[in-house]
Amino acid sequence: MTDIKNIRAQFPIYDHNPKLVYLDSSATSLKPLLVLNKMEEYYREYGVNIHRGVYALSYRATEEYDLAREKIAKFINADFSEVIFTKNTSDSLNYVALTYGETHLQAGDVVLTSELEHHSSFLPWLKLCERKQAIQKYIPLDENGRITVENFRLALDETVKVVALTFVSNVMGYVTPIKEIIKLAHLQNAMVVVDAAQAVPHFPVDVKDLDCDFLAFSGHKMFGPTGIGVLFGKASILKKMPPLQYGGDMNDNVSKEAVDIKDIPYCFEAGTPMIAEALGLGAAVDFISSIGYPNIISHEKALHEYALKKLKAVKGITLYNPTADLGIMTFNVEGVHPHDAATIFDADDIALRAGHHCAQLVSQWLKCSGTLRASLYVYNTEADVDRFVTTLKKTVAFFQKLEGASHE
Repeated sequence: MTDIKNIRAQFPIYDHNPKLVYLDSSATSLKPLLVLNKMEEYYREYGVNIHRGVYALSYRATEEYDLAREKIAKFINADFSEVIFTKNTSDSLNYVALTYGETHLQAGDVVLTSELEHHSSFLPWLKLCERKQAIQKYIPLDENGRITVENFRLALDETVKVVALTFVSNVMGYVTPIKEIIKLAHLQNAMVVVDAAQAVPHFPVDVKDLDCDFLAFSGHKMFGPTGIGVLFGKASILKKMPPLQYGGDMNDNVSKEAVDIKDIPYCFEAGTPMIAEALGLGAAVDFISSIGYPNIISHEKALHEYALKKLKAVKGITLYNPTADLGIMTFNVEGVHPHDAATIFDADDIALRAGHHCAQLVSQWLKCSGTLRASLYVYNTEADVDRFVTTLKKTVAFFQKLEGASHE
């Protein structure tokens, strides 16, 4: 059984904000002491550069940095050389489009994506298709807004060269049947890039089992710091890709006429990297491992079910994803702009997201200007849900009274 009281005690933000109900983990997660202490350890004890110094502190920093990469590679069942550190998921996904896509996509080729995507999943390909005179197409969603294997099969043909899809929708909380989709895509020799930003924090992701070509995620959504992301790529593909940036530490030999670049993954990490952030991400992996995915999954499932039961009893709201697979609840107070409703939640120290969540295609599919989103993580409790629902009822009542007064 998950000891939520002990888990919450490891997040100092609650000490500084004792009334906080944090329901915006899909945007970014809170940070535990293990992560904060690891980053502070680096800056206090051996905060020097890596791969360059021939002195003890630099050796230690290098060892810690490489250890972080090893942890992350093992965490997703990748090889060490297949893990590239980036700034975030958006950076990773842009990197794929600007390197692999730039050298492989031809006029008339099709990039297949969906309306469920975060902007960073489809916009890099949209802009690349414009430059290359390629075509971006969208898999039809089913009546609930899900990506299905059946609809993917209907959209797939020999013209599709790239499939760019989310593993978990950041708005609807739906899990894409990505393994089956990858298998079908490979039968047509299409490359698959997976946005796993909302997946890795919540359940195990095994890149070898999925057989994906590329997969991206961010540290800050899985207890880690901002400013660090991961791009996984199959070694066989990465070895054929050109670097996007040139500069320090990504080369072996340089002359006036030429440069010999390092092996993967170092050839893709020009300049001084995010050292403290990489160490923090390694600590975040340790933190998840200490709790265990089975405990995270069971706690979130039970809490999500508890929250849905409460939400379905609230009149005056529209809940868009009652069958979500993960603890993401997307809704609106009827007749009220989400930004207006969010101000009441904020006044009650409840943090949730309002807007289009960097996924405007989803709002367009839902035929609304935006939504409110409450997202759960392992540090949330039933008491958090109760306070959230109490304020939701108060919000509905406030705007209903306001509307009534305006008609008097």
